[in-house]
Amino acid sequence: MPSDLWPAHHDLQSLSPLVAARHLDADVDRAGTGDARWSAVDRQHDSQGTARGGGRKRGAEFQAIGRSRGGRGTKIHLVTDGTGRVLTFVVTPGQMGDMRPAHDLLARLPPSAKLLADAAYDSNGLRAFLAERGTLPVIPNNPTRRRFHPFDKTAYRARNAIERTFSRLKDWRRIHTRYNKLANNFASAVAIAAAIICWC
Repeated sequence: MPSDLWPAHHDLQSLSPLVAARHLDADVDRAGTGDARWSAVDRQHDSQGTARGGGRKRGAEFQAIGRSRGGRGTKIHLVTDGTGRVLTFVVTPGQMGDMRPAHDLLARLPPSAKLLADAAYDSNGLRAFLAERGTLPVIPNNPTRRRFHPFDKTAYRARNAIERTFSRLKDWRRIHTRYNKLANNFASAVAIAAAIICWC
């Protein structure tokens, strides 16, 4: 029956607050007020931060992972002797060119009689650097060169030593398929594999 229905406002009482009323914005540091009661750092430790901030060792620069035509990857630049033993190496992001680390790698080693490298290392700067060290560059000329340098094709045949070294390094699954997140850990795996290859 309609008479059995109660109106919505029938005997309704408001609830009393359980705590004293307060303004939530009282402790918030508004721009320019300099209120020291609230800090903008919402981390448990001051050294923590986002992946690209706060000085934490994260991001591509610590992982040596870059994007190249083949996708995301890492590149190993190394120098070997005539028998394929690794003398020095460096790990870089995949998109880095071969020329950038070449000077630093060669500067770590004593001068050699010859340097065998592919056309990616054909630059006037590297040739001048090798000439100062008394090293003969055995590097094929880039087709875009206007003035070609002498090139010893017979000596260049021995360059497959470094290709064999890369092939042996890739026998290690940890190197062929990189599992290490940080570049230092991956470089350590490369160093261990290179040392074992020298013993074999």
